[in-house]
Amino acid sequence: LIEIDRPRHQHWALYLGDGYVITLTPAGKQDLNVGVHTVTVFTRKVKKELLKKAAGKNTWRVNNTSDQLHTRLSVKEIIQRAEDYIGKELTYRVFGSNCECFVKMLRYGEGVCEQVSEP
Repeated sequence: LIEIDRPRHQHWALYLGDGYVITLTPAGKQDLNVGVHTVTVFTRKVKKELLKKAAGKNTWRVNNTSDQLHTRLSVKEIIQRAEDYIGKELTYRVFGSNCECFVKMLRYGEGVCEQVSEP
């Protein structure tokens, strides 16, 4: 897992090898009326790109501390799961650490985080 220090938040990516990562990139947003409240739903597209491009000028680090809490899948399964998502759009259910939840779901399997879903 790669943690990228962005100006207002931490962004997360999953390292695939050869300098490439899987990451969520902005694809759009929509305001939904839920009773008397308006909720913004963000859409993100799953991309495979070079870590250098994903991080830009921001600093980054490997952060696999969740390995202490969860058993990671095999490298082959992690990469297969990640590649199956390339090009798909996901919606955020809440604002916050959704990209972290997404890459943790790829690394550890279902049930680790439930904050993102396919539309």
